[in-house]
Amino acid sequence: MKDLRIVFMGTPDFAVGVLEKLLEAGCTVVGVITAPDRPAGRGRKVSESAVKSFAQSQGLNILQPTNLKSEDFLAALTQLKADLQIVVAFRMLPKAVWSMPRLGTFNLHASLLPHYRGAAPINWAIMNGETITGVTTFFIDEKIDTGAIIASEEICISPRETAGSLHDRLMELGSALVVATVEKIAKGTVQTTRQPESSSYKEAPKLSPENTRIDWSCSVSQIDAFIRGLSPYPVAWTLLNNNGEELKVKIYEAMPENMTHDDSPGSIHTTKKELKVATKDGYLIIKELQLPGKRRMPVADLLNGFPIAEDAKMM
Repeated sequence: MKDLRIVFMGTPDFAVGVLEKLLEAGCTVVGVITAPDRPAGRGRKVSESAVKSFAQSQGLNILQPTNLKSEDFLAALTQLKADLQIVVAFRMLPKAVWSMPRLGTFNLHASLLPHYRGAAPINWAIMNGETITGVTTFFIDEKIDTGAIIASEEICISPRETAGSLHDRLMELGSALVVATVEKIAKGTVQTTRQPESSSYKEAPKLSPENTRIDWSCSVSQIDAFIRGLSPYPVAWTLLNNNGEELKVKIYEAMPENMTHDDSPGSIHTTKKELKVATKDGYLIIKELQLPGKRRMPVADLLNGFPIAEDAKMM
């Protein structure tokens, strides 16, 4: 395994954990490909990817191409003479890149393929109320997340799981699976399984303002799962109509309360320390939220200084 020349491609924290495990296992990483530095935050300060920061700390060779098809990048990649490329949370690769190494290019995906192909598998698994998910390694081909499966590992989703907690657990599971996959490839013992074709697989599309808005007509358990699946990022949101003003509110944490009632979905009940919102089959007790231009805060802090009208409603 140490004899293999590996190029690693990734950008966020999830990929950092995998790269770290590869180095700990003694793998020879001859290059790291990650996203270019970009402005971020309110101040638009230029920031670097989590993978770049870690790779620099390890003294690794780093490439940050803006165009994966450019002649300069392809030439630089060729010079690395990689035997194998590993991709974790990066972007779609052109064939000229993924077909370059003699042993191919494999990807780690945070779901049990073929289910939850796409950009946000961790979030959607929780949002859809799944009880089991996992990680999969597969060889990259022309399409997104459709290549031949090398290996997979299952993990249970706990009842109060959030996207943040599941992210960390899948990173650990995925890191071990990537190292095991490299060992198989190095020994020449890989046996792949072709992904079957079907239109019934659950998908994991990119998260957007449109698909992260809370629908208060859903059941309390569905809304609870939706919020947990988007916490701590990018966070489920709703509009609060309060005294005729509409505010975009992000909800980080809540607890479901199943009960029969006559309140319309979205209507609000408050005490000095509690805020709960009606759903069709119960109430959602809001624990932590964020108002526009304000910090993330416990509901008790909000209610201490923010008046909510009797007819206020979540929309």
